[in-house]
Amino acid sequence: MRRFIPAFLLGLAAVLSPAGAPGAREVTPAEKRVIPYTGRLPLCGDPAVLAMMSNQFAEKESQFWNSNLTVVEFERIHPLAFKPWGLDHIPRRYCTATATLSNSRRHRVDYSVREDLDFIGNGWGVEFCIQGLDRNWAFAPACRMARP
Repeated sequence: MRRFIPAFLLGLAAVLSPAGAPGAREVTPAEKRVIPYTGRLPLCGDPAVLAMMSNQFAEKESQFWNSNLTVVEFERIHPLAFKPWGLDHIPRRYCTATATLSNSRRHRVDYSVREDLDFIGNGWGVEFCIQGLDRNWAFAPACRMARP
């Protein structure tokens, strides 16, 4: 019995070691796939990104919530992460900012700029959440699901 325990522990260590871990896979960066991503995304403060968020917010407020709220200004724009889940995932840039709305209130905005995830899967798209105005709780709790 005494000889069995050390042999068992040695075998268990070999099976659980990182080098021989089952399920380990080779990581292929998204930019080097057969159908590659470019990895080129606009920066957090790019005027096109901010305009897309402003337009989408105004449209959603008007159509779904019967509100005339709009984004007047974005400030304190900061990047949070780029490809936070690894090189082999779809390129995404996560950002945060403060938005001043047409009612003069300021809200935190968490957003991501994503490659090939726009409306028809071509080009880049933006997904965002304005804290306090996630009326359908798509990013609940408190927009945390819009952050990395």
